[in-house]
Amino acid sequence: MMQVYNTAARRKQELEALTPPRLTMYVCGMTVYDYCHIGHARVLVVFDMVARHLRQRGYDLRYVRNITDIDDKILKRAREQGEDWRALTERFIQAMREDAEALQVLPPDEEPRATAYIEPIVALGQRLQEKEHAYAPGNGDLYYAVRSFPAYGRLAGKTLDDLRAGARVGIDEAKRDPLDFVLWKAAKPEEPSWPSPWGAGRPGWHIECSAMSMACLGEQIDIHGGGGDLAFPHHENEIAQSEGATGRHFARTWMHVGFVQVNQEKMSKSLGNFFTIREVLKLYQPEVLRYFILASHYRSPLDFSDEHLELARQALERFYQALLKAPPSLGVCAPGWREQFDAAMDDDFNTPQALAVLFDLVREIHRLLNADQAAQACAAAAELRSLASRLGLLQGDASAYLRSGGRQASSGLSDEQVEQLIAARVEAKKSRDFARADALRQQLLDHAVQLEDSREGTRWRRL
Repeated sequence: MMQVYNTAARRKQELEALTPPRLTMYVCGMTVYDYCHIGHARVLVVFDMVARHLRQRGYDLRYVRNITDIDDKILKRAREQGEDWRALTERFIQAMREDAEALQVLPPDEEPRATAYIEPIVALGQRLQEKEHAYAPGNGDLYYAVRSFPAYGRLAGKTLDDLRAGARVGIDEAKRDPLDFVLWKAAKPEEPSWPSPWGAGRPGWHIECSAMSMACLGEQIDIHGGGGDLAFPHHENEIAQSEGATGRHFARTWMHVGFVQVNQEKMSKSLGNFFTIREVLKLYQPEVLRYFILASHYRSPLDFSDEHLELARQALERFYQALLKAPPSLGVCAPGWREQFDAAMDDDFNTPQALAVLFDLVREIHRLLNADQAAQACAAAAELRSLASRLGLLQGDASAYLRSGGRQASSGLSDEQVEQLIAARVEAKKSRDFARADALRQQLLDHAVQLEDSREGTRWRRL
C-alpha cells in the first residue's frame, strides 16, 4: 500500500481514494507575471512524478493544476512594462508551458484559469456570506470571517489565538478581525473588473483555488499539493473557504514540496539568489535539471548549486553509458528490480531510493556485459529505461546525450561540423596522414569535443 506524508496529520498515512480506483489531485500552479524559477520547476517536476507513479500503480488519476491570471503582481508588472495585462499573462503562460515541456513535464488533465471561473468564485462568496462565514463592509470588498470557522489553523498546527498574536491591521482596513482575509476586492480606477453582488471588482487570491478545485473535481478531493510556502496562509484559507461553504472535509491528503535553497538560504528575489529555469537551461540539458530535482526527496530542502548540477550531469552520463553499451531490447530480465523500485516510490515517493535501485541495475548491466551475457544485459537495460520513465528520465537517445555531455551546445562547432571533422579525420587515417588526423583531433578538442575511438568507430562528446 502507498504511504504518503500528510502535512495535516504530520505523518505518513496510507493513501486511500474516496472512490477507488478514481483519484483526484489539485495542485496550486503559477501566478503568471514572470518566467518560472527553480522553485516552480521543483513543483512542476515533483507533481509530474507523482502523477506518473500513481497512474502506473493503477489509479485513475484526475490531475488539475491551476493558473492565477489576475493578481496585484500581474497588474503592477503590466503597468511597469506598459503592456496589456492579458497580453502579459498569455506571454508568460506560453513561457511556462515551454519550460514544462523542456523538463518533460506532462500537461495536467485540466489547467483552469482564474478569469474563466469568475461565476463559480462569486457563487462561492455568496454561499459563504449566506452561511455567515463572510461579510461585506460596504466598500465593495468581501471578507472571510476567520473566527466563524473554529478549525482555522488546523493545517498550520496553531490555534486562532496563536495566529492572531502576530497579525496586524492597517488603520484604514475594514476588517473585523486581523485574521480575516479578502474574498472579493473592489475595483480600483482603470483596473480590470467583473460584476458581483458587492460591486465591480475581482477575486482575492485564496478563493480562486477553492472555487476552481470544486468546479473541476468536486467538493472533496484526495490530494491537494503545492509549494511549502503555500501551506499558510493560502492552503489554510482554502480549507476555511471550502469546508465553510460545504460542511464537508475538503482534502484528505496535503502534500507540500520543500524550499529551494542557495547557500543554505531560501531562494528569493529579495536576496538576489533567484534563478529562472531558462537561465539554467542555457548551460545544462533539461534532463540534468530534472534529475537534480528528483535526486532529493520532495519534502526536503533542495540545495541549488553548480556543484549539485554537475553531480546530476555525471549521474545521467553513467546511466546513458550503460544504455549505449547495452541497447534496450526485449528479453527476460531477472526479477526483483520492479518490486524494489515500487517499494521505494510507494514509500512517500522516495525518489533518492528509487534512483539507488536504478544505479544497482546499471551495475548489473555492466556485470552481465563482462560475463558475455549481452542478451540479458540488453533486457536489463530495457527494464532500466522502463522504470526510469516513471521519473521522466532516460527516455532520450544515449549517443546524443553523451555527445552533449549533458550541457547545452556551446557557441562553437555544431553537431554537423563535428561530424564533418570526424569524417575528415577518418579519411586522413585511411591515407596514413597521421599528422593531419592528430591535428583534426586537436582542433576538435580545442572546441571542447572529445573523441573516443573503438572497433565500432569514433564516438564523440562535448566537454
